Amino acid sequence: MGSDIKKPYLKIGSKPILAHTLQVFEKSFLMDDIFVVVSAEDIKHCKDEVINPYNFHKVADVLAGGKTRQASVFNGLQRTSDDTDIIIVHDGVRPFITEKIIEASVESAYQWGAAVVAVPVKDTIKVADNDNFVSSTPDRSQLWAIQTPQVFRREILIKAHLYAQEQNIDATDDAALVEKLGYKVKLVMGSYRNIKITTPEDLVIAEALETRFLRENGFLTQGENQR
Repeated sequence: MGSDIKKPYLKIGSKPILAHTLQVFEKSFLMDDIFVVVSAEDIKHCKDEVINPYNFHKVADVLAGGKTRQASVFNGLQRTSDDTDIIIVHDGVRPFITEKIIEASVESAYQWGAAVVAVPVKDTIKVADNDNFVSSTPDRSQLWAIQTPQVFRREILIKAHLYAQEQNIDATDDAALVEKLGYKVKLVMGSYRNIKITTPEDLVIAEALETRFLRENGFLTQGENQR
């Protein structure tokens, strides 16, 4: 991002990105406990700058992640209680998730065991060889860009992570681990606004989306709506 500040703590408007993200899950009636997984050295900063100032009562713990995304998810997963039915895994820098999408993904996970939010790709995708020549062109109508949340029955996700550790499998998302066990993963329609803030350009887009998102999802007061 070209900044000394880590992405979750960069601000959209006056609020850190992570606080924007958490407010949606805090508001959702489906959430019981939220576990925020960050770098070990960021735990105090996260509490002081995000959790405590914005009074996130559903945040049960802020805990240290691992060397990879996969290891970090597993650390969070271990912190959940045995009587938990559903686990929702979400990127902290996807602040424009909505309650409606969360509810749809949880409903699908209850029915199918595993569900991921995604959108159909807009661009034609090319597969390249090692010399950067096109080797194939997949049918765009069958391609989806995967987002988060990714939602699973707890026992399925734990089994998938343990299997991955046994087999030395490293994946970029939890759905891939569940697929390795032979489970079908249901795609749930997401939103093209549900961006992951990764580059400076994404932050500019997020600033443009912020007010409309807050208004549409009930995070602005009546006076703020009129401005």
